[in-house]
This record gives sequence, structure tokens and C-alpha cells, in this order.
Amino acid sequence: MLAQKRTGTGFRPGTKSSRIPTLLRYHIEKGACLQMCKTMIVVSVALALILSSFSTVFAQEGEKVRTPSLYKRLGGKKAITAVVNEFISVVVADTRINKFFADTAKDPKRVEKLRKNLVDQICAAGGGPCKYKGKDMKTAHMGMGITEADFNALVEDLVKALDKFNVGETEKNELLGALGAMKGDIVEK
Repeated sequence: MLAQKRTGTGFRPGTKSSRIPTLLRYHIEKGACLQMCKTMIVVSVALALILSSFSTVFAQEGEKVRTPSLYKRLGGKKAITAVVNEFISVVVADTRINKFFADTAKDPKRVEKLRKNLVDQICAAGGGPCKYKGKDMKTAHMGMGITEADFNALVEDLVKALDKFNVGETEKNELLGALGAMKGDIVEK
């Protein structure tokens, strides 16, 4: 390093005594550099920890996004249609509630409309691409006098249909939870 000329310090350039301030300044700068390096290392480690925690959070969020919809976990529209077909068969045979479906069961067009509406309703409730186009639940069930016992019998029949196709407990509970929210609009007594 070159010694710098200092005026008024008492040191003369080129002499041994003039090197002291240069060496001192070098060590001071080196110490400052070491301190700055230590600070940078601490900041880098802290930043790495923060970023790794963010990546963990984003990975967890990504896992949530990657979890298939209930619609897909049920097997899509084809599987939902199979469950609905079984469900309608079980309901029509259930003497506790088949009176509500007697007129519909006699007319193939009404049965097909009911089937389509149920498939679309379950598909939509499960996050699938279907759009339910039927009446709202309150309007569809108005004046039918459906009791809580009737509603519970219907749910039991749906569970039977889901069980026949070995639908998992998680999926079954999610579906029943989504459809159970409609109970207040269906039950009149």
C-alpha cells in the first residue's frame, strides 16, 4: 500500500513512522471488513432461514392446491352417476320415504330428470364442472311435509349407496356435510 501524505499529523511520507497510520488504517479497515463480513453472514443465514420457511409454507399451500377435488376423489361424473343410480334404487325400495318419490318413479322422464339433477348437484357440491339447474331445495320440497326422520332416512339411503361403491369415510363425510347444509330448506316439520 502506498503511504498517503498527511499534513499536520507529524508523520512524513516514506519514513517508517509514516507507515504506522497506513498499517493502522489497514487493520481498522480489515476489522471493519471482518465486522461487515460477519454481519453479511448473519444476514445471509437469517435470509436463508426466512426463505426456507416461506418455501415450506408455499409447499404446504401447493399441497392443498394439489389435493384433488371431492369430485375427482369420488371418481368423476361416471362414478357419481353410478352412486346416484344405486341411491334412487334404494330410495324407491325404502318404505319409510318412497311415498315422496311414488309419482316420479312412475314416469321415466321424471326419473331421468331427478337422476340428472342429483348427479349435477353432487358433482357441483364436490367441486366438479357440473352446474345444478334444478329448483332450489326450499322450492323443490315445499309442501311435501318432510320430517327430520324422513331426511335422516334419505341420508341413510345415500350412505348405503356410497358404501356399496366403497367410498372412503373422508369423501363420504365431505359429501354428506355439503348436502347436509340443505337440511333446513328440505325439512318442514
